Amino acid sequence: ALPISRVEPSDAWSDPGSLRSLRELLLKAERPLVIAGGGGWTPQAAQALQRFAENWRLPVGNAFRFQDTFDNHHPQYAGDVGIGINPALAKRIKDSDLIIAIGPRLGEMTTGGYTLLQAPRSAQTLVHIHASAEELNRVYQADLAIHASMRAAARSLEVLTAPVSVPWDAWTQACNADYEANLVPSVIKDLPADNERGLVNMPGVIATLQKHLPADAVLTNGAGNFASWMHRFYRYTGLANGHKTQLAPTNGAMGYGVPAGIAAAITTRRTVFTIAGDGDFLMNGQELATAVQHGAKTIILLLNNGMFGTIRMHQEREYPEHVAGTRLQNPDFSALARAYGYAGVTIRKSADFEAELLEALARPEGTVIEVILRSEERRVGKE
Repeated sequence: ALPISRVEPSDAWSDPGSLRSLRELLLKAERPLVIAGGGGWTPQAAQALQRFAENWRLPVGNAFRFQDTFDNHHPQYAGDVGIGINPALAKRIKDSDLIIAIGPRLGEMTTGGYTLLQAPRSAQTLVHIHASAEELNRVYQADLAIHASMRAAARSLEVLTAPVSVPWDAWTQACNADYEANLVPSVIKDLPADNERGLVNMPGVIATLQKHLPADAVLTNGAGNFASWMHRFYRYTGLANGHKTQLAPTNGAMGYGVPAGIAAAITTRRTVFTIAGDGDFLMNGQELATAVQHGAKTIILLLNNGMFGTIRMHQEREYPEHVAGTRLQNPDFSALARAYGYAGVTIRKSADFEAELLEALARPEGTVIEVILRSEERRVGKE
């Protein structure tokens, strides 16, 4: 039997009155900021969003794990609004007088635990555009709620007539400058990037990815502190350039990254890179068999610190004398990868990562690059 043809979703369009009201709010604003994200974005919609932002010279931040909605290289990009948000961006959101949320749910992750925007009525004038009528005014009572799909909303916004000049040009430039500054790693005194304790220079690893991965590469991850390195330091090209480049869970789902990457490799045949923690990989690592069965290739960077790191962090913060159930007795991940038909390598220094990445990109089969993180060994031994 032949597969059924693709079903295109119908669009919900915003009414002209709402668009006029949005324009009036913009004309009154001094420090506006767009937060874009959520589902339903197409390359065409993202391109329309970019034209809207350019017409009005608006700063744009991407919602939690929707970092490819707006091009991170764009001079109006303000950064990602999610876990580990740049403190400067968090302040910009609080200081803004108009937030235009296009697509995101405005849940816990995108609002900093409901602190960046106060519920139910935010101090900032709030415009919330969402494809689901049930989501609008559910947590936040928006000053202007618009029920529209992203394709329809973006096409409407791009033709919203902008004035010749706006009073927030310097504000937009400052938002982007804050983002650029946050790409520079903080200096940790007296702590080499790679030393006898096995501390790995993760910003350098991400810079190596940026250097060698093609612009249309798909990057995936599951849930865990390990993903924060990608969130802060990797610059996603964005849907406006024609490709979906980030696949990641917004609901704390561990184990998502490996199968999501394999699915992307099967369906797109583009370069796919996955970053995973050891506990995260153990959730669905068996899907390497699926990749090999279908001739799909992914590259997996597996950060092995011998624990459920995020859970352990919360335990040590809240109950430092009662950590439990977070230590892992891991297999030999490199040998496990080879057993499935992937290449498997283990490194202990970030200086060795570039050569292994280049080999992984060149070889026909997938690769697991395991990085041993030894900095937590003594704490794991307490359990």
